[in-house]
Amino acid sequence: MAFSTRLLSKSRQLYGSQAILRADATDPVRFYSKEAAPPSLKGDEMLKNIFLEVKNKFETALGVFRKEKFTIDPDDPAAVSQYANVMKTVREKAGLFSESQRIQYTIQTRTRDIPDVRTYLLTLKEIRIKRGLTDEHGAEAMMMDALEKVEKEIKKPLMRDDTKSMAILTAEFDKINKKLGIWKEDLPKYEEQLELKIAKAQLEELKKDALEAMETQSKREEFKDEQMPDVKSLDVRNFI
Repeated sequence: MAFSTRLLSKSRQLYGSQAILRADATDPVRFYSKEAAPPSLKGDEMLKNIFLEVKNKFETALGVFRKEKFTIDPDDPAAVSQYANVMKTVREKAGLFSESQRIQYTIQTRTRDIPDVRTYLLTLKEIRIKRGLTDEHGAEAMMMDALEKVEKEIKKPLMRDDTKSMAILTAEFDKINKKLGIWKEDLPKYEEQLELKIAKAQLEELKKDALEAMETQSKREEFKDEQMPDVKSLDVRNFI
């Protein structure tokens, strides 16, 4: 059971930082109660419902892991893809967000009350950094330059409800996307690439944990003379 707990804790889509409690809001419990709990619920009852939901999702995730088999080999693209598919099954069964959905949800909850575009873009940058995502193409700087251009033209800070000026900025952003070779129709592909990247990182952590567990076990007196198996050959279901 110890390994299964680490398995879930390493999987951000499952438990710890997943939006089981809609936890990407600034105040997760408050936001959860606002969105999901009837106004008549008292504090203790609301927390009880939240706990039961977390428990059910956790048990659902464990149930999938008990049935699905995957190889702990982050260097094998096929193993990474296999693990990503297992994680997708877990999300579908437990009703969890994918990483891209979670990022989108975070953006929506963090920015919905922001009136001006500059603060909005700076908040997007904070979210990106917090998520450990890199701005490889310098898109943020380009977007800020585009904003500077529009604000210089309208001679005031650009507000998000300024439909006419926002259309100008959107046109500038379209130019940036075209320059970077980013197309809306390719978004599913980008999301898949992100999920594979995350799956690889999680497998690397799981491999590290498995090796540490086997090393600890090999030091125990009853296992000293036994040959430890290759981590790639382990069936994770045996640890859950």
